[in-house]
Amino acid sequence: MTMLVLGIESSCDETGVALYDRARGLLAHALHSQIAMHNDYGGVVPELASRDHIRRLLPLTRQVLAESGCTLAELGGIAYTQGPGLAGALLIGAGMARALAFALNIPAVGVHHLEGHMLSPLISDTPPEFPFVALLVSGGHTQLMRVSGIGRYTLLGETLDDAAGEAFDKTAQLLGLGYPGGPALAELAATGNAGRFVLPRPMLHSGDFDFSFSGLKTAVLTLVRKQGLEQAADIAAAFQAAAAEVLVSKSLAACTHSGATRLVVAGGVGANAHLRERLTHEAAARGIDVFYPRLEFCTDNGAMIAYAGAQRLAARTHPASDLAFTVKPRWDLATLEGA
Repeated sequence: MTMLVLGIESSCDETGVALYDRARGLLAHALHSQIAMHNDYGGVVPELASRDHIRRLLPLTRQVLAESGCTLAELGGIAYTQGPGLAGALLIGAGMARALAFALNIPAVGVHHLEGHMLSPLISDTPPEFPFVALLVSGGHTQLMRVSGIGRYTLLGETLDDAAGEAFDKTAQLLGLGYPGGPALAELAATGNAGRFVLPRPMLHSGDFDFSFSGLKTAVLTLVRKQGLEQAADIAAAFQAAAAEVLVSKSLAACTHSGATRLVVAGGVGANAHLRERLTHEAAARGIDVFYPRLEFCTDNGAMIAYAGAQRLAARTHPASDLAFTVKPRWDLATLEGA
């Protein structure tokens, strides 16, 4: 079925727009990151994020239309991130999507941000088939899900405190690195000796699929106070090795428990080279295939929203959009209905 869908992502500090066609695939995508703007504050300032989404959405939409050679009149639907995320930022994307859909008399559909991440590997040339286990490591979320199809998700485990991405960012702060901390920490860790310091592996042997990373972060704080920053590279490497071991162990255990031979890894931490290398190696030894998004789609982007929205719009009949809409800053992925 041919349907050209415009995807809009505005849940936090990145503005993403993309065009996806169910027959031709991803036609164009564009992204503006607010990292430079928020760097001076050491984290995302919600009001500044919302204002910047207002500035960026229309120019990015014009850009992807021009790059794809498509026009607004060809759109069959619009997908936007409905949640979870920053309320103000979500409202900007939702407002534009609903207004444009109303003007064009086409349907609009709100997409769960984490569903977009979870389905992002399906945009690749070698997409995984259902069912699979998904490790979601995006921002404030670390979850393991069994995925049987679009909207058919079973929560296997999740973090009880800090998510993996938060632990990376907070550890990077302790080591005097910039915002966002994850990529900077990984770069520093590549020059360090992970075996110099021994850090805890929280809940590694808990017998379930839940996570906890706050204790690991606290252990880094104690180590930094004791050692100072002269050994920052070794501390970064030790932290990265500890976090990766927990993520790998829990993910593969979830696959064994579910009888799954396919594992999807999605979200910003999924771009970490050490995690990818270790997970791919250990999964192969167990006969499990691992699927990752393209690196550019690990962080927030419009392509994953356009793809997820296209699947939902094609699976059921949506009425033409009206002006009423809501956003969901908190939204449990396990509560999503099937397409």
